[in-house]
Amino acid sequence: MAASTAPGELGLSITGLGVQYPPYNLGPDCLDILSKRYYPESPAMKKVLAINRYTGIDQRSSIGNPDHPLVNQPNPPTVDELHKVFMSDGVPLAVEASRKAMTEARVEPNQITHMVSTTCTDSANPGYDHFVAKELGLSNRLEKVLLHGIGCAGGLAALRTAANLCLGHKARGKPARILVLALEVSTIMVRSELESINALQETRIGIALFSDCASAVVLSNGIGEEPGKPAIYDLLGWENRVIPDSEHDLGFDVDPMGWKVVLSPRVPVLAKASLQPTYTDLLSSLQDQLPSSYQTPADFDWAMHPGGATILSGAESAMGITPEHMRASYDTYINHGNSSSATIFSVLNRLREKDMDALAPGGKVKEYIVGCAFGPGINVEMCMLKRRMNAPTRTTGLDTPPETDEGSSAGSEDGESIEGDKEGQEEKFINEALDNVELD
Repeated sequence: MAASTAPGELGLSITGLGVQYPPYNLGPDCLDILSKRYYPESPAMKKVLAINRYTGIDQRSSIGNPDHPLVNQPNPPTVDELHKVFMSDGVPLAVEASRKAMTEARVEPNQITHMVSTTCTDSANPGYDHFVAKELGLSNRLEKVLLHGIGCAGGLAALRTAANLCLGHKARGKPARILVLALEVSTIMVRSELESINALQETRIGIALFSDCASAVVLSNGIGEEPGKPAIYDLLGWENRVIPDSEHDLGFDVDPMGWKVVLSPRVPVLAKASLQPTYTDLLSSLQDQLPSSYQTPADFDWAMHPGGATILSGAESAMGITPEHMRASYDTYINHGNSSSATIFSVLNRLREKDMDALAPGGKVKEYIVGCAFGPGINVEMCMLKRRMNAPTRTTGLDTPPETDEGSSAGSEDGESIEGDKEGQEEKFINEALDNVELD
């Protein structure tokens, strides 16, 4: 039986959410180690290493440390070598994140009807999603979609794609339980980027921002769900657009040594300018579903993809919101870095933690949340979520493997457990917002 919905409501819910970070954390010094080990000092290298110390990121989650064999060969690894590590080290992260989401959603492998996946750090046929589905024991009749070419917007683009599939099944009176998955392993591109910095004397800051992660959600269309089954978020609607003539500003170009980050100084400006019109269009499509107390940007909590410090500070100035509105975005950025498409689900996972509730603006958790991410194109993805206020508030749970004593510091709790009083934590977020840092 279909779940009853009011006119205009989609009846789509996120019933499970899982995040898995790898076991290593790279501090700013790790980039210095590899740079000094393989490349001479130069103006471009000095500039990148200086920027690396002021990104606002304390540590970036990674599948390895500076002594990993892949990044310690005489030459940067090839695409084939990168792919093998993506499969050996990345796919297990995706399997674990998926299992966490499915466990929370209380769905068995044979109940998953679709799988929508994304990555920008690997390309192969069959895609990595095939091997994840096989490991999870999903049905041979599973409908799969693998999205590519959308970078950091991939998580929300995959969610949007899954939502449309859910609605298609709903129109046919069929249940849909869709596993939405994002996996990125970007830190192994470090030698490729350092090589370009040295050879071309370009200021390439991607290696100072990007990290590794897998994250997953289960999206349900409500048909056949048991009465009273808990959910985390309801998906109310979405908006997406491409910023004209911006395809050369943000990208991830294929190269014999992997992929090369394209990140122009215009990105923070273009992203900032796109927020208000996208938000206005999203809000206008949901007027019948939102209470009168939710109208201005500051009325909502924000799950903003933390593409960089200037993306977050630009959102603050453009939308009149504070670091506390984006508390989960800042926390994820500071403690894990930018894991491209996998980051947005990590932010949503972090937002529901009890210690995040204590940092809400004015001490009041918002029922409605705006999710937003930017990807190559430049593509803007935005959605509206309703938080199930009766859902159990989570204490911080482990989303990384057990401690590893090799090399740099081992994996931590998702976003790291934040202790201390509310005042001290608010000061941390404000101080680390780095409003005036320019990464270009």
